[in-house]
Amino acid sequence: MKNPGYLSTDVEPAGGQFVVSIIMPVLNEARLISSAISFLKEVQGRYEVIIVDGGSNDGTRELASGATKLDPAYTIISSPPGRGNQLNAGAAIARGNALLFLHADARLTPSAIESIQQALEQAAIVGGNFRLEFDGTQFSSALFTRLNSIRRWFGVYYGDSAIWVRREVFQRIGGFKNLRLMEDYELCRDLERAGPSACIPQPVIASARRWTDAGIVKTLIVWTLIQWLYLVGVSPDRLARLYYPNKSRGISSLTP
Repeated sequence: MKNPGYLSTDVEPAGGQFVVSIIMPVLNEARLISSAISFLKEVQGRYEVIIVDGGSNDGTRELASGATKLDPAYTIISSPPGRGNQLNAGAAIARGNALLFLHADARLTPSAIESIQQALEQAAIVGGNFRLEFDGTQFSSALFTRLNSIRRWFGVYYGDSAIWVRREVFQRIGGFKNLRLMEDYELCRDLERAGPSACIPQPVIASARRWTDAGIVKTLIVWTLIQWLYLVGVSPDRLARLYYPNKSRGISSLTP
C-alpha cells in the first residue's frame, strides 16, 4: 500500500516490533488533544501512537508535539486532509502487528491492547472493533449506545467504535477508500468480507458532543437518512454536503 503523502515527522518511531499501532487523525482538535494523549498514556502494553494532522490551524499539532516530546512511542505526521488520507498515511509508517484507528474524542480502557492481542491469538480473526459506549448519563447517550449495539449484531460498525485490523489484512483489502464520508463503513464492509471479526466487550468511550451540539432528534434523523441514501447509491460527496452543510468536514468527531 502506498503512502498517500505524509509531509513530515516530529519523532522517529522506536525500534522493534509493536503489538499495536494506534493511529489517530486530527484536525483542529486543540480543545481536546492534550487530554486525548493523557488518556492514551494510561493504556498498558507495547504500542506506538501515530497522530496524523490534516492541516490544523488552531495549534493542535503544536500541542500534540509538546505533550509527546521525547517520548519515542509517539510519532506526529502531517498528511493531506480527509480522514481516509490521514488514516492511510498513518498505516503506511506503522510498525505494529495490528492497526487500531482511534478518534481523538474516544477513550480506550487501560487493557485495550491486551484485549486486541488476545483476540489476535485466534488465527482466523482479521480484525474488529470495541463495544461502543457514549459518555454522559443522559438518555440520549444510553439510546445511542443501545442502537450501536444492535447495529453491531448485523455486522455494521463505524470508526467511533475504534476499528482494529491485522496490518497484513489492511494492506490486502487496500486500506481506506478516499471518500468524503463513509470511508469507515466501507472499511468495515471490506473487513467483514475478508474473514471473521471480533467485537471486544470492553468499551471504547466516545464523546456525546455529536448530539449535544446538533440535538438528538436531528442527529438520529441525519444518521439514518445518510445510511440509507448511501446504500441506495447516493455519492459520498453529496452526502457530505448534507451532513456538513455549513462547514468543511471535521476529522475526528463527526461520524454517522
